[in-house]
Amino acid sequence: QVHLTESGGGSVQAGGSLNLSCTTTEHVYGRNCIGWFRQAPGQEREGGAVIFTGGGSLWYSESVKGRLIISRDNAKNTVYLQMNALKPEGTAMYHCAVLQTGYAVSCPALQTHGYWGDGTQVTVSS
Repeated sequence: QVHLTESGGGSVQAGGSLNLSCTTTEHVYGRNCIGWFRQAPGQEREGGAVIFTGGGSLWYSESVKGRLIISRDNAKNTVYLQMNALKPEGTAMYHCAVLQTGYAVSCPALQTHGYWGDGTQVTVSS
């Protein structure tokens, strides 16, 4: 069974920063694709940053490149998402997702084929 624990969301003013965490079990974490996406009410899932825990390969969607940084801590079975210079349009539920594949080449499919956590709310005020 996949279990994802997301944390780090909150309310910040525009220009502020947040660091989201996604922790899972060793079995789920190992050599898989783990990433972050966001979904605002009434909108589709968008954006994305994915990391392959087996080797550290990274993928970013064009909309988040340069603004978000995804990283990992293998000892803690945790993937982080550092968000800087946040804007009000960044207000959304941020979800961690995992695709248990064992192959980095599968990571771009995480958004549509991964298992999603419940999310952590991020609210950015102007």
